[in-house]
Amino acid sequence: MSIRILFLYHDGMEELEAIAPLDILRRAGCQVTTVSVSKKQKVTSKNGVPIEADELANGSLDTEKYQAIVIPGGPGVAELRKKSFVGDAVAVMAVSGKWVAAICAAPLVLLDQQLLEDRSYTAHQSTLDELPLPQPGAKVVVDGNIITSRGAGTALDFGLKLVEIFISRKKAHEIAQSIEV
Repeated sequence: MSIRILFLYHDGMEELEAIAPLDILRRAGCQVTTVSVSKKQKVTSKNGVPIEADELANGSLDTEKYQAIVIPGGPGVAELRKKSFVGDAVAVMAVSGKWVAAICAAPLVLLDQQLLEDRSYTAHQSTLDELPLPQPGAKVVVDGNIITSRGAGTALDFGLKLVEIFISRKKAHEIAQSIEV
């Protein structure tokens, strides 16, 4: 059985952080459902690229059928943090032992749910005023069921680490070789 992943899309997301990990996870055979948490199914990325999600959240997220949630960052995280249903879904998944992955500014959503206390993590440098102790120089940090990454430049590393964790190190290596990382 393949792992089922809830992948959040939002207006203002960084497109590399949304597309690169999604592509790598799907190459690995993961069942990834992209869900827009904005008011429309087609979101507009940080750089104006329209990206259509598989589904529209409509103010709630069904976390029961998923084993992981992935949250891309970007300036849209500021609005994402205001959506209580997003924070609630992240908290429910984390507390139930499911995987929670966030890249760039998205670890701020985890901070809001007190999921980073006593954990190692990393995030984009723009978050340092709120996240003062990220792992310096780390591209991806795994601590328990929380996975974090720095930003657009680490999106491939993030995606490959997700495959390593969700499927196997061998599968992540195969994909890395096929895309010549």
